[in-house]
Amino acid sequence: MLDIADELNRWVEQGREFAVATVVAVGGSAPRQPGAALAVDSEGTAIGSVSGGCVEGAVYELCRQALDDGETVLERFGYSDEDAFAVGLTCGGVIDILITPVGAGSAARPVFAAALAVAARGEAAAVARVTEGPAELMGHALLVHPGGGYEGALGGHPELDRAVAEEAVALLDAGRTATLSLGADGRLCGQPLTVLVESSVPAPRMIVFGAIDFAAALVRVGKFLNYHVTVCDARPVFATRTRFPDADEIAVEWPHRYLERTAVDPRTVLCVLTHDAKFDIPLLERALRMPVAYVGAMGSRRTHLDRNRRLREAGVSELELNRLRSPIGLDLGARTPEETALSIAAEIVANRRGGSGVPLAGAHTPIHHDGSGPTGRRIGSVA
Repeated sequence: MLDIADELNRWVEQGREFAVATVVAVGGSAPRQPGAALAVDSEGTAIGSVSGGCVEGAVYELCRQALDDGETVLERFGYSDEDAFAVGLTCGGVIDILITPVGAGSAARPVFAAALAVAARGEAAAVARVTEGPAELMGHALLVHPGGGYEGALGGHPELDRAVAEEAVALLDAGRTATLSLGADGRLCGQPLTVLVESSVPAPRMIVFGAIDFAAALVRVGKFLNYHVTVCDARPVFATRTRFPDADEIAVEWPHRYLERTAVDPRTVLCVLTHDAKFDIPLLERALRMPVAYVGAMGSRRTHLDRNRRLREAGVSELELNRLRSPIGLDLGARTPEETALSIAAEIVANRRGGSGVPLAGAHTPIHHDGSGPTGRRIGSVA
């Protein structure tokens, strides 16, 4: 749901009633991950997607029905279903979808409204909803903030709210959407539950060092992949808004000094395109010791070997050097800046999702990877 927060927030501000269908779990070859959503308002307007087109028509009708009867339901679509061909899900996947009405009197509407407003502002938030459990818990929601505070309730069980909020904070810190399996516990609600925790976090950062023509192409691709993109270069004549109109930020500063003072996290990607030892070495010496997702550096294989020698002399360990993706990018035979940017972006995506980078044709690897690991977590007794 939070993936379409901007549009849904406008609907809430306009007082529209709507139903939202959210992907809860997937199996096999399913194109959308948990958290993907489709919403339908009372006039029949639809936004978002839950399957890339496979089951949209059927889910649209379920949303219309939920608006009429006010019931929250969990539906499964899969290849083994008798109506799989009818709804178009013939790719072998299975999708569980939670349909929640958000009418004027809905218990979840105030929580949804607050969560959508937070997400639309680009701030971090997590929304928890029961997907399987007692009927009286369905349709409620809990908004969890990064510091651990929360709003709303999952049906009048304070211990349940506290337990879910604690787990939601951990998922929010990692920027993950996942399901939680809670064992039967009288202090929670007395029955096993499955809870979807949907996280929305600010866009991850891509920092491109080196204001060259290849950087301009990479900035465009980075924005396409929904990164917050910064270009950094010590040369003011090159690091200009005219050359990089698509960048979110432009920093005219020595790269290593900028990196020392800027915020990074485990989702940040660092692309070093400076191709100059006086910039590269002090920058990479620091970058390879930071908890970031990806560090790549441009250069020929000869440049790579010389760079590694210099980094070792600067005290960088072999373990730290093993983190460096150099020469940067996948082997696509790229020549132009745009092709090179594509090869870098492909490596970043493969690194993030656990892909191999080999052609899918003739391979026996999964089409859809998720580098974050299993989506389900189990909670036992909560003290």
